[in-house]
Amino acid sequence: MMRNADKVAAEAMASSIAEDAGYVHGASADMRGVGAGAAASVDGSFGGGASAAVAGARVTRSGKIKTHVASASNKALYTVLGVLAVVTVYALVTMDYGKVSFFAAMAAAVEDFFMMMLQPGLGGHFTLPDVMEGLFVSLALALLTTFIGAVIAFVLGLLAASNLSSRAVSNAIKVFMSVARAVPTILWVLVFSVAIGLGPEAAVTGLLFHSVAYLVKAYSESFEEVDAGVLEALRASGASWWQVVFRGVVPEKVNEMLSWTFIRFEINFVNAVAVGAVAGAGGIGYQLFLAGSFYYNIHEVGLIVCLCLAVAVVLEVAATKLRKRYIVQR
Repeated sequence: MMRNADKVAAEAMASSIAEDAGYVHGASADMRGVGAGAAASVDGSFGGGASAAVAGARVTRSGKIKTHVASASNKALYTVLGVLAVVTVYALVTMDYGKVSFFAAMAAAVEDFFMMMLQPGLGGHFTLPDVMEGLFVSLALALLTTFIGAVIAFVLGLLAASNLSSRAVSNAIKVFMSVARAVPTILWVLVFSVAIGLGPEAAVTGLLFHSVAYLVKAYSESFEEVDAGVLEALRASGASWWQVVFRGVVPEKVNEMLSWTFIRFEINFVNAVAVGAVAGAGGIGYQLFLAGSFYYNIHEVGLIVCLCLAVAVVLEVAATKLRKRYIVQR
């Protein structure tokens, strides 16, 4: 009798488990309609948080939860991109190219590009020492601009940080720097070329404005991320403002400052090449302007472009090595 009773109890328990399993399965099927009633019916089995999360999900016809759901913002973005693509194709098709064949011009441009990159050389207008001297002049302009800009931006960045300065001073510096960043570098160079005349001075001053505005934003945002408890502890111990800066802010953010400064140095080298002819500062940018606009020598243009690319690669490799050695492991 006891064995029969145990058997009956085991069968009843198994039947109860089977019914519960069927109930949960039915609830999961009901949840495909994403209704409030389905969420409530599952609440006793899964718990309130899980039922709400599952009930709010979208599922496919097979019952799988959709992980990628097109939102209204994504639909708007895709629509804008589609419209721009259609307008671009329409403009290319309907544009009046005159007697020039579009496909023939594209083929010639591709051929010139490969000739420029694969067959660089000197055409008699420059010597290799002249080109190398121009390259170092552009590097010197970038280095000088970055160094002066970093020093100025460090002080202004401290004053622009909301946790180190008053709100009025911080907002005033941020607004002025935003205006300075909004003006392209080439316009700053043109303005100072007219104001103080053509030469390296105009190039350095023009590049300096945008560099300072860029670094002030980067530095100030880094300074504002410093733990407020560290600053309050230093102030409570009687530390002066400069002691708070050099003992609480700089040691924690020096790595980020070096990274931002090196990035700006790379940008300034590119800008120094671009404005070399505009500001009359010389350098390899002026030689590139002469080779492409006066001498029309594609081989000299290719040589100058390859040298600039080589410098960019060397700077990137150097930045990576320094970061791994002195910053990442610190």
